[in-house]
Amino acid sequence: MSNAAEKPEVVQLPAEAQVAPPVNTRRVAAQRVREARDRLTSTSGTRPAFDTELLRQYAQTRVSASFVVMLLVVSTGVLFGLWKYVVPATVWTVGMLCIHAAIIRNCKRFLREQPTLAETRKWQTRFVLLDLLYGLCWTAILLHPAGLDTVSNTMMMFLMLLVIAVSSMLAATLPIAAVAATAPVTAAIALNFVMGGTFDNYALALLAVAAECYFALLAHQLHSTTLQTLEARAEKDALIGELEQAKAISDEARHRAESANVAKSRFLAQMSHELRTPLNAILGFSEVMKSEIFGAHAVTVYKEYSADIHHSGVHLLNLINEILDLSRIEAGRYELNEEAVALVHVVADCHHLLKLRASSRGITIHEVFEHGMPRIWGDERATRQVVLNLISNSIKFTPQGGDIWLKVGWTASGGQYLSVKDTGSGIAEDEIPVVLASFGQGSNSIKSAEQGAGLGLPIAKSLIDMHGGTFTLKSKLRIGTEVIVTFPPERVMSALAPMAEEAPPLQPEPAVSAADEKRRARHKPIMSAGTGL
Repeated sequence: MSNAAEKPEVVQLPAEAQVAPPVNTRRVAAQRVREARDRLTSTSGTRPAFDTELLRQYAQTRVSASFVVMLLVVSTGVLFGLWKYVVPATVWTVGMLCIHAAIIRNCKRFLREQPTLAETRKWQTRFVLLDLLYGLCWTAILLHPAGLDTVSNTMMMFLMLLVIAVSSMLAATLPIAAVAATAPVTAAIALNFVMGGTFDNYALALLAVAAECYFALLAHQLHSTTLQTLEARAEKDALIGELEQAKAISDEARHRAESANVAKSRFLAQMSHELRTPLNAILGFSEVMKSEIFGAHAVTVYKEYSADIHHSGVHLLNLINEILDLSRIEAGRYELNEEAVALVHVVADCHHLLKLRASSRGITIHEVFEHGMPRIWGDERATRQVVLNLISNSIKFTPQGGDIWLKVGWTASGGQYLSVKDTGSGIAEDEIPVVLASFGQGSNSIKSAEQGAGLGLPIAKSLIDMHGGTFTLKSKLRIGTEVIVTFPPERVMSALAPMAEEAPPLQPEPAVSAADEKRRARHKPIMSAGTGL
């Protein structure tokens, strides 16, 4: 009586280590070369594209703040006109508005065009000169104060700070223009205070210079922040471009792979007929020669040669069948012929088929099956092929005198499993993904066992995956290998309970007329005792 099969411990296979290409290294190197080239071709030390974008933001800012600047100029002109100097204030206001209109006109013109690198430099110089003229005009009105009293000094300081703050914010993306617009105002105010000769005036002059330095630093920080934002956006755009390029390359490679796969399938389908036709003749005639049907060979060695030819032909036929099966599976053209399959019976039949081969090598196969297991819904041919491949591999890689255990039982989730465990040479942990790949073989297996095509395990794993099951391989060097195959609970066919109610008759009873009833009563015997009626 066999013992209950142990529940398998299903573990995931170790992922194959992938060597990542040095994409980051190439990207960093390309970025450094690009930045060095851009610094050599740019006047501001940044990329030329950034120069254009910064200048565009400068123009947009000036256009959007045109009403605020115009309001500031008019308010200043009205204030000085009401205070004392009406005509100079009016002339200054008109001149300032003309300069402001020229700046706005050039900014709008720049925004309408798509300037090149050389044109961008010309526009940058033009904007700097216009801002310098803008600052000199502010200096012209601030150099004519109403007096040297406290009120005049306070008004001059207030206007200077207001002009510097507004100009620095407007020209933050073009620091040279900000300096050109604010430096003349600060220099004029500081010089005017220094000419006062008092301690308070010296303090105000120092405060004016400090304010200029503060707003210049603030404008520089705003410029740096804007530049970093542009660089981040450029990196994002470059990354998106690389991803799109990689996707295009991947799609092209996938199309080439699909075309190659279709060509391979067509080649195999055509070559299968071309190879099977002469192979059948080789197998048939070698079988006749080996069996000596038409008489004994004159030379005994010819019989051995005929047997070798027959065995080689059988091996070649099996190899062709495996390659065709694998190609159909990979192409998604392998169809399962599903029916009710008894997993225990399939394993027992495969054991009996390979028992003679195992006995010739001195290998003992142990069966540990659970009784009363229902059938599963699957492809019997595919299941038999999986079992034969697993048992054949165990026999092939198990040394003489070894043991093989075949276990069939229930899984913890209600499915069924098959376990094939041997005491063979084992497989190294890093070679498990290799042996599960097509035509893959472990180094230790190649040295210590028969040569094979390396298609048994990949075909078995693919067939189990088509059934929705799991394929787990566990192995240790010089200890042994265990392969666990599980079928999901959905494929287990549970027995149905008998029906409590009687089933209706297949055919309805014929209707009996009144005449038939009278005729039956007339012919009925009077004494029915002992007749069983």
